[in-house]
Amino acid sequence: MALTEYFIRYLQRRDELGAKDLAALRAIPTETLQFQNGQTIMAPGPDKSHSCLVLDGMAGRLHTMPARVPRPVITALYVPGDFMDLHNFVLAEVDDRLMAFGPARIEFVHHRYLLDLSENHPHLTRLLWMATAIDAAVHRQWLAAASTLRSSAHLAHLVCEIYTRLAAVGVASDHRLTLPLLQRELAILLGYSSIHVNRAVRDLRDRKLLRWVGTEIEILDWPELVRLAHFSADYLDLERRRR
Repeated sequence: MALTEYFIRYLQRRDELGAKDLAALRAIPTETLQFQNGQTIMAPGPDKSHSCLVLDGMAGRLHTMPARVPRPVITALYVPGDFMDLHNFVLAEVDDRLMAFGPARIEFVHHRYLLDLSENHPHLTRLLWMATAIDAAVHRQWLAAASTLRSSAHLAHLVCEIYTRLAAVGVASDHRLTLPLLQRELAILLGYSSIHVNRAVRDLRDRKLLRWVGTEIEILDWPELVRLAHFSADYLDLERRRR
């Protein structure tokens, strides 16, 4: 298969792609694999030969601190169009694991094609660099949200972000989205207990901000959800650059 159109949409939302850029991206061959909930997509270790993107579903990044009882921490979520591990291309070894949340289709790109882009397509190289910079900005925002927002607002911020990222590539619309995480996984991600997450979900429902049934979320009052979460999408860099 060729490189997912979702990634092309991800780039086009932020910058202009010329005919040569589009041809170069669409010429990249990929291998697509299906993963089930909880399956490892990429394990920690050295000498990675591929990087990967989400085609369908959702995936996450997990770190495990060495301890008597190791506990994984979810440090990132990835949606269709996200290049999850471009850093594999430049690092000798990675210390995290990529895992599917719910069924997910993942595209793998061999590093020789990324090497060709970096050597022959400077504009695309800058855009790949941009993608890693946005990934880092999301990490920083998560840290800031964890330090400043209480449970309901913190969860609201996550919902606002994931919906915005899905909508940016055309996967979500009409304030409806799928979030295939169990409450215990949300608890790990947000740094709370499952009881606290349950209370936060109930609070958002009671405020009539959203309807949340299983993995399906309908946002009922976007302006008020944004206000509660103190959410601004600026860190997602969704505006096209002016040249």
